[in-house]
Amino acid sequence: MKAIVTGGAGFIGSHLVDRLLSEGYSVSVVDNMSCGCFENLNHHSGNPRLKIHKVDLREAGQLDRIFAGHDVVFHMAAHANIKESLADHRSDLENNLIVTLNILEAMQKNNIGDLVFASTSAVYGEATVRPTPEDYFPVQTSLYGASKLACEAYAEAYTEFAPTRFWAFRFANVVGERCRRGVIWDFVHKLLKNPSELEILGDGKQSKEYLYVKDCVDGMMTGYRKSSGKVNIFNLGMEEQTLVDRVADLVIEKMKLDKGKVKRKYTGGPRGWIGDNPVVELSLERMKKLGWKQKVSSEEAIKRTAGWTLEHGNKRA
Repeated sequence: MKAIVTGGAGFIGSHLVDRLLSEGYSVSVVDNMSCGCFENLNHHSGNPRLKIHKVDLREAGQLDRIFAGHDVVFHMAAHANIKESLADHRSDLENNLIVTLNILEAMQKNNIGDLVFASTSAVYGEATVRPTPEDYFPVQTSLYGASKLACEAYAEAYTEFAPTRFWAFRFANVVGERCRRGVIWDFVHKLLKNPSELEILGDGKQSKEYLYVKDCVDGMMTGYRKSSGKVNIFNLGMEEQTLVDRVADLVIEKMKLDKGKVKRKYTGGPRGWIGDNPVVELSLERMKKLGWKQKVSSEEAIKRTAGWTLEHGNKRA
């Protein structure tokens, strides 16, 4: 099997590349390296089954040649910064929806049937039904979530007139080794700069799910292999929620700081920023019916991420 992985030099994408190569796939990574980095794939140096293409997916003309001869596309690339989108209103449109359209067109031209898409729990906005099932009809609270939902809708429409099958996985917060953004990254670097004070965006009571990256990849592969509908939509998260204040506790402990001596400075309100949904609680019934279950707890995943950040947080290839 030959797979395209867009964003394959990024955080989750590189772990997916690890998994695919371990299972005998030939993998072509397509990444513009704006968020990804070669360091994430250096351990595969010399592997003849891996090709890396430094390409901007917005440039549709380059994709036909790269996509030729492949069997499946794992589309992991995205603009995923909700706060940035408050100022730049075109990034999600161009880097998420337009890019997905370019990929769908390249797939159709090259007769590639399967598209596996990294979506997000942000599509649910501030859901009033919890645990939130995949058929919940959301009200959008961020341009990022809206663009991901639009990507899903475009891909679903393509299945009506193109030889396409579609899988979308709506992730909770994914953490783990190589994660260079998000609350754990921010907390570690803030405390390295000033170990006596920690700024926490919002009130610290935001309740989220923190899914370990290898469990996330395993969920994607399970869903891809065990469901065969024309359109397959799955939540991927945890059956446990963790408060942001508890994340701070775990990071402080991992850094061997005295929790009583770290002053917490809250910016106030239930949200850290517009689009920061205060509660994420996903229904995992669809994935559980396929036999998938996460192996690593949220707290262990947070600690592993903090440890990796302390060791590698200043390195970038």
